[in-house]
Amino acid sequence: MSKNVYEELKAVRRERISRLIETIAELNPEARLADGFDDCICGYEKDGRVIYSVPLMIETLMQRDGMEEDEAIEFFEFNIECAYVGEYTPIFMYEE
Repeated sequence: MSKNVYEELKAVRRERISRLIETIAELNPEARLADGFDDCICGYEKDGRVIYSVPLMIETLMQRDGMEEDEAIEFFEFNIECAYVGEYTPIFMYEE
């Protein structure tokens, strides 16, 4: 894949995520986001709770923060997944 195509795909993804976040904010201004994981948002449920892809979050921790896979999984489980931030705590979706 050429660099231009890759950059175009990234720009389209950023725009889609931006629109998705705007929609969520309009639907539920109290919705909680996981800081630094906007690229891992895959949707929202009817009350405006944000849904994140767990595999993408693990991948982000590995690439962005230089963690090994085991370390990223442990960090996610103890610091992100278990955090309760109120009624609109995000939903974390595991994918097969």
